[in-house]
Amino acid sequence: MARPREFDEAAALDAAVQCFWSNGYEGASIRELASSMGIAGASLYNAFGDKQALFNRALARYVDQSFQDRARRFERLPPYLAICAFFEEIIARSLADERRQGCMLVNSVFEFSLHDDAAQAPIIDVVKQIEAFFRGRVEAGQADGTITDAQSVEDLARLLLGALMGIRALARLGPDRELLEGIVRPIMSLLRGDETLALPDLDRHPV
Repeated sequence: MARPREFDEAAALDAAVQCFWSNGYEGASIRELASSMGIAGASLYNAFGDKQALFNRALARYVDQSFQDRARRFERLPPYLAICAFFEEIIARSLADERRQGCMLVNSVFEFSLHDDAAQAPIIDVVKQIEAFFRGRVEAGQADGTITDAQSVEDLARLLLGALMGIRALARLGPDRELLEGIVRPIMSLLRGDETLALPDLDRHPV
């Protein structure tokens, strides 16, 4: 008969989130993770598997408590207002980040860029979830007339994804309200159809 675990798995996982978030994947050693989680190394492996498996679990918990929680709340709003509220909250959180930890997901995007496909897979999956959220809101907004249909759903969703990643990355350099809000304002105008942002024709204007 298997012995019951003698620790709070949810609390241990929350501690792992904080350890990875503060130190990054490479910087968080098994010893530091076990110590922060309040368990022995053997218990860590038995409960969560290897370091990569633990990171995947920690990332999933972080995403559930951040992006997925936000998406669940804002999906109840009209689509254009949902996107506005999403970015308002992101900017507020970025400005309140006195330690400049940034976003665990965005930090991981940069750290895992040189890792193999298997290590990148859970991060890519979350990025796709965020893009899907934006795509759903844009599609709904085009259907009710609050978001322009002059641009494709896919392009607008990717623009919003890029803005989110850029805001979270730039905020680590130094939270600046004007900078962060200046990224969002023209994008929200574009969604309303007030402006058109387009890339130049590089065939006609070679770099």
